[in-house]
Amino acid sequence: MPELPEVETTCRGIAPHIEGQIVKQVIIRQPQLRWPVPETLHQILTGLSIQSVSRRAKYLLFSTASGTMLLHLGMSGSLRIMSPGQTAGKHDHIDFIFNNETILCFNDPRRFGAVLWTTEPAVEHQLLKNLGPEPLQSGFNGELLYSLSKNRRIPVKSFIMDSHIVVGVGNIYANEALFMAGIQPTRQAGKISLARYQKLAECIRVVLQQAIQQGGTTLRDFVNEAGKPGYFQQQLRVYGRAGLPCVGCSQSLTEIRIANRSTVFCGSCQR
Repeated sequence: MPELPEVETTCRGIAPHIEGQIVKQVIIRQPQLRWPVPETLHQILTGLSIQSVSRRAKYLLFSTASGTMLLHLGMSGSLRIMSPGQTAGKHDHIDFIFNNETILCFNDPRRFGAVLWTTEPAVEHQLLKNLGPEPLQSGFNGELLYSLSKNRRIPVKSFIMDSHIVVGVGNIYANEALFMAGIQPTRQAGKISLARYQKLAECIRVVLQQAIQQGGTTLRDFVNEAGKPGYFQQQLRVYGRAGLPCVGCSQSLTEIRIANRSTVFCGSCQR
């Protein structure tokens, strides 16, 4: 599933191609995604200029003078810049064609993605308004995590994966950040000190920034706007390495399930 680094990679990749460009045509081949694509989306967007492309959590926001299109990649979706004349693939559900002949294609084999429209401020949309802070912005820090963790008995891994606490810390990156911070993922969130949360917040930032620099993680079917895979998988220290030696102490890594998600950690390096 595309997580924050993959969505940020996509955002940075497509923005230079379509910001300031006018939508010439919208071709909707499959309107039934996670939620139905608005029936009049092609009429709404045609003739509008894309003022900016940004990201909030795992949503891409396409801002225009008339409103904002929200796009979620779902489990297997991707956005690609296509050349005129290319034949549409089986899962190419929507094409956004611009005046400069750029084509932005939304591909989604499992159809768990979403394309929505709102005329209200995007931050007030029901899917966005209750989300936690962005982990790469100044509002996110160890003090915030510590204050929100008080009296919380859930595992710290589940705590940092809660989008109401902080957005974008998916399973892969939670595993990696907790290893980097030396915190065992089963520890109760409410029993971790401020100093350790300060370190964890910094590790979350570092792991996400590294993943963005590498273009995200390819474990199943994520590709960026050019159809290329991400390479952060090559830097994973714990996720997907159960039973292999820890890069820190050489002890075998342990795999358990927390909230039905694969969780890999080092019983020696993480306390």
